[in-house]
Amino acid sequence: MYENHYISVVIAAAGMSNRMGSKINKQFISINNKPILAHTIGKFERCRYVDEIIVVAKEDDIEYCRKEIVKRFKFNKVSKIVRGGKERQDSVYNGILALNERCNIVLSHDGARPFVNIKNIVDGIEGAIKHGACVIGVPVKDTIKIVGNHNHIDSTPKRDFLWAAQTPQCFKKEIIMEGYKKAINDNFIGTDDSSLVERLGIDVKMVMGSYENIKITTPEDLIVAESLLKDKSIVFKRKEFVLQSR
Repeated sequence: MYENHYISVVIAAAGMSNRMGSKINKQFISINNKPILAHTIGKFERCRYVDEIIVVAKEDDIEYCRKEIVKRFKFNKVSKIVRGGKERQDSVYNGILALNERCNIVLSHDGARPFVNIKNIVDGIEGAIKHGACVIGVPVKDTIKIVGNHNHIDSTPKRDFLWAAQTPQCFKKEIIMEGYKKAINDNFIGTDDSSLVERLGIDVKMVMGSYENIKITTPEDLIVAESLLKDKSIVFKRKEFVLQSR
């Protein structure tokens, strides 16, 4: 399935970190003595089907990212670090424009989602190859309310049809390029890449993700992230102990 495809990942790491309340970009905050962005890049670095990684960073962070993330952790698949734009959409588009000309499958991913697992990455790649466009996501657990003026509840949509979209979001290159070009022409800003493709009338497949694939946005998310890493470390040590005991 993968032989005739060149698979590229655009990692968006140019956010402002306003909700984190930190003086530094949230992508560079360390969890378990390693920057969040390094955890994130590492997942795609280890996926054997990924051919290249483009990191999109704020202009002032590019050199820091190159030295303290890419070189320090020896990420060989990172081919470029490009400047971000005003909106996330602008940043991802800058990354897409920098892709290797051989690329025909594009994944976009949030730099602040370090807990994506490799199975979800592979599922996303397969979804893009088979369907042209897909999104990793999970069914919502909470009841969702549509709230109008003065915080009055307008309606309660049926939860069975509601999913929380995550990343990576995965596309054939020509499809996501068409979506971006139309958005630019229409001055449309979407909340994710999938919304740009949906506007083309193209079906986007939802692929089951993981509830662990959280986006680290607030200080509370850092507490959850540390807990997740601690749990994973304990599980790894148990497996290692069992193997050594055999």
